[in-house]
Amino acid sequence: MKNQDNEQFELGLSTEELERRTNKDALPSTTMLKVDAPEFENLAEGDKEALKHLVKAGKILEEVHLQLDNPKNIPFREFLKKEIANGNKDAEMTMKLFLGQKGMNALDTESNMINLAKGVEETDGKGFYPQDLKAEEFQNILIKMLKDGKDEEVAKIVNQRSVVFRDGENLKAVDYTELFKDEFEKMAQEFEKAAETSTNADFAEYLKLQAKALRVADPMADAYADKKWATLQDTPLELTITRECYDDTLSTSISENKELLQMLDERGIQVYPKDSLGCRVGIVNKESTNDLLKIKKFLPEMAKLMPFNDQYEQNIKPEGDSKQTMVDVDLLMLAGDCGAYRGGVTLAENLPNDDKMSLTIGGGRRNVYHRQIRLGAKPEKVKERLDAILDSEQHKYYNLEADHWFTIGHENTHSLGPTQGREKLGKYQSIIEEHKADVGAISCIDMLTEKGMYTEEQRLQILVSFAVDNFLKAKPELTQAHRVRSVMQTNFLERENAVVVNENGIIHVNVENVVPAAQKMLKEAIRVQLSQDVNEAEKYVNEYFVWDDACENVAKNVRKISKKLNGFLETPLADKLAEE
Repeated sequence: MKNQDNEQFELGLSTEELERRTNKDALPSTTMLKVDAPEFENLAEGDKEALKHLVKAGKILEEVHLQLDNPKNIPFREFLKKEIANGNKDAEMTMKLFLGQKGMNALDTESNMINLAKGVEETDGKGFYPQDLKAEEFQNILIKMLKDGKDEEVAKIVNQRSVVFRDGENLKAVDYTELFKDEFEKMAQEFEKAAETSTNADFAEYLKLQAKALRVADPMADAYADKKWATLQDTPLELTITRECYDDTLSTSISENKELLQMLDERGIQVYPKDSLGCRVGIVNKESTNDLLKIKKFLPEMAKLMPFNDQYEQNIKPEGDSKQTMVDVDLLMLAGDCGAYRGGVTLAENLPNDDKMSLTIGGGRRNVYHRQIRLGAKPEKVKERLDAILDSEQHKYYNLEADHWFTIGHENTHSLGPTQGREKLGKYQSIIEEHKADVGAISCIDMLTEKGMYTEEQRLQILVSFAVDNFLKAKPELTQAHRVRSVMQTNFLERENAVVVNENGIIHVNVENVVPAAQKMLKEAIRVQLSQDVNEAEKYVNEYFVWDDACENVAKNVRKISKKLNGFLETPLADKLAEE
């Protein structure tokens, strides 16, 4: 994708606003592995060498992400570089924000859209579609193309891995591997070099499969790489190309057009939102990974607890081996989409998603947990927040580690429940899936406690921490799936008397009501997924996505004590290795 390096922009934020947003309280950093990290020093020399190449590949993928996010990202970055060289302090502060959020446009922790350049706003199609293309025109063009017999081209347009351009009165799609051929080739070469020095044969095989997948416009090549990746359990290193579809709301708008949907169904064309691309590079922490694996033997029991489980096939089978690996990783870098700090960075990921072909050829799934993100929380800040929003008698039940225990349940629950047809829920599919993973994890807490996964004290800590953490700093936008589901859960917990908020915005958790409420929510969420009906999904989300007085009163208290608006990741070891 070609960019104009000499394009001119006008900065979108005033000096005062830039100073406010870049101070250390508003923009705190989280540090990945440092240059002298013992985790790196203890590696075999071959794996140290392999990491150099993996980091370089991640840096390349960052450039691809920027283009998929907004075609003006790279020209704007080059503009900022020139302004900084000329002594422009505002450009210097803007660059700090740009590098943290990895792009020109981002929501902050208070759900405010930050546009770093005047006149350049985020579009529904991000960088996947023409910037001037709106939903109605998009849908009308697809209808016309289908009527003209252009079924094959339409199928390419609505798949996960293409960028779409105007072609006269029509649209045309270009596969990622073709559009980013030069970048992907360089990445593939780095993976092959890493495979040569890696001390683990399985990891080396995966790297070679991933290199091949970057060179061919064949989803099956991705499937074989994904399938191999999902088996990796005892490897010293971690490398993931993340492909997730939260950002493209233009593709999901198709679910609102009944005529177009019928035409697509008649032709057997499935609509998938576009994949944003990210890259994770790290070192597997063996000790904490062993702690993660304790839940694996309970996954079949969790599968049995899923409502309506006789009506669908789950990724985790109630009997037999669970095709689920899991690792805790010390991070060198989170590049591209998975490292974009836009109100936060994910604690863990469960991949590949259900729309990926590897799951159709017998592949499993893999959970990867991010130690540096998890351990980055400052205890004094946590105490300050609890003092502002939680009944003092329940402070003893709030535990930072409980968030990790809960996340383990959340990520594994992604492998449970219905796997087919969720894409038919349109723009609500991600909200309901994330919601299902949350309430599914809580629904299984009692069983996991009885089986010995958690102690009674840990159970209390998970339930209180879960209920409290659902309260946000501000009402989110509907596009923020992870945050919308938190508001839905808060609303339901209030209705079920599982949480009570007084007029001063102080939360009290009625612990005995949390699990029953979660089980009710889980049943409803899976019912909606099974319906495969976007109208049912819309009705369900709208019923519970209500920002009420309780939410606002708690949020006011949080805003008084928290100045954080965004953040950025520091990657000292990765930066050093990339230069070698």
